[in-house]
Amino acid sequence: HILHDMKLHTLCLSLFAMCLGICPASHAQKQFEIFTTHSEQDVPYRIPAIAALPDGTVICVADYRWSGADIGLVKDGRIDLMMRISRDNGKTWEDACPLIEGKGAQSGDFMNVAYGDPCIVADRGSSKVLIMSCAGNVSFRDGTRGLHQGIARFYSKDGGRNWSKPDDISESIYRLFDKGRFGPAQSMFIASGRILQSRFVKKGRYHRLYCSVLQQIANGVRMNFVLYSDNFGKSWKVLGGVDNPPIEKDADEAKVEELPDGSILISSRTDRNGRNFNIFRFTNARRAEGRWGKMAHSGIENGGVHSERNACNGELMSVPVTRTSDGKRMHLLLQSLPLGPGRRNVGIYYKALDNDDIWSSPEKLAADWDGPFRVTELGSAYSTMVLQPDSSIGFLYEESTHFKSWIAYTIVYKKLSVEEITGGRYRN
Repeated sequence: HILHDMKLHTLCLSLFAMCLGICPASHAQKQFEIFTTHSEQDVPYRIPAIAALPDGTVICVADYRWSGADIGLVKDGRIDLMMRISRDNGKTWEDACPLIEGKGAQSGDFMNVAYGDPCIVADRGSSKVLIMSCAGNVSFRDGTRGLHQGIARFYSKDGGRNWSKPDDISESIYRLFDKGRFGPAQSMFIASGRILQSRFVKKGRYHRLYCSVLQQIANGVRMNFVLYSDNFGKSWKVLGGVDNPPIEKDADEAKVEELPDGSILISSRTDRNGRNFNIFRFTNARRAEGRWGKMAHSGIENGGVHSERNACNGELMSVPVTRTSDGKRMHLLLQSLPLGPGRRNVGIYYKALDNDDIWSSPEKLAADWDGPFRVTELGSAYSTMVLQPDSSIGFLYEESTHFKSWIAYTIVYKKLSVEEITGGRYRN
C-alpha cells in the first residue's frame, strides 16, 4: 500500500507539473560533464557547440576563457577552443584537449590573440567537419569596417582527429555587404552552436550549409542575415540578398533550421522575453532564390516560447517524429532557451509541424508552442543540440553545476529522447 501511494503521489505531481506547462526533468537522463568548472578561481568555460557524424562520433567544442570575458573586452585577453569527442553516440568520452590555443598578449598576429564562440557542422556524407569561430582582440560592439573581429575557419577530414590551421575568412564575408543599402558592416559574427546542413539541397559533393550572422552597421543598428554555402564553407553568399535582412530590428544572436518543405526558419534572441522568427520561402531552391516574410515575435502573449527576464542564445532544431496518439509521422520543432527567471532553468519548447498551414507565415509559426521540458533547475544559459545517428538528441549546455555563479559554468552533455521532451506525446 505504501509503494502504491508513493507511485500515485509521484504521478499526481507529474500531472500537476504538466498542467502548469512544465515537464519535470527526468532522473533517467544520461548526463556527462564535458568541461568542468569547479569554482570562480578556475578558468571558465563558455559557449557550447556540438556536431554528430554518421558513424556515431560526437564532437563538443567550447571557449576556455583565460580572459574571463568575451573577445576584445579584456586587453590582449586569451581564449582557447577546447574539444572533447565521443566515438559511441555519447556513451563514453575521450579526454578533453585544445583544438587551438589563443596566444593572448604574446601573439604578434592579431587573429591569434583569442578564438571564441564556435559553431560546428559534420558533413552527413563523409568524415569532414567544419568549425568557425570569432577571433582576434576587438569586441563586437567596438568593431569598425577597418578593424573588427576575425572569422576563423577550421577543417577536419577525419572526424575530428586532426584539424587544419585556422584561415581568416572575415574579409570574404564583410565585402559581401559593402555596397548594400545599409552600408558596410562595422562588426559581425556568426552565431555559436550548430551550423545547419540541408536535407534537400545538394550541389556537387555537399549538401548546402546555412548559418546566421549578427551584424552592426555604422549607426549602431543591429540586424540578422543568413549565409549559405554550397561548397562546405569554402565560400558564402547571403540568402535573400544584402538588402533584405530577415531580422531588421531587435536583432541578436540567431539560429536557423529547415522546415519540412525546405523553407528556412530563423529564430533570433531578443530582450523581449522570447524569440523573433522569420521564414525564407524558395522560388528556386537550387539557385537560392526566394524572399523573406515579415518578422514575428514569439512570447507569452501569443502562447509562444517564453524566457522570463533574460535574453540568451539557444538552439533551433527540427526532428522527424511519430505522434503517439495516432501514429502520424511529422516533424517536431524544438527551441531551447533558459526559462528563467534570469539565466536558469534551461528548457526546450516544442511544436508539431503536422500540416503546412502551421508554417504558412512567421506569425502562425511563432504562436502556440507546447512544453516546456525543463532540462535543469540550476543556473544555466547557452545551449545547443544535435540529432545523433542513434536517433537520440545530444543536448549541450552551460550549467552552474558546482558553483552558483554565471562565471563558473560547467559544459554539460545530456542524451535526451523525444519521448522525454514531450512527455510521451511523440517518439523518434
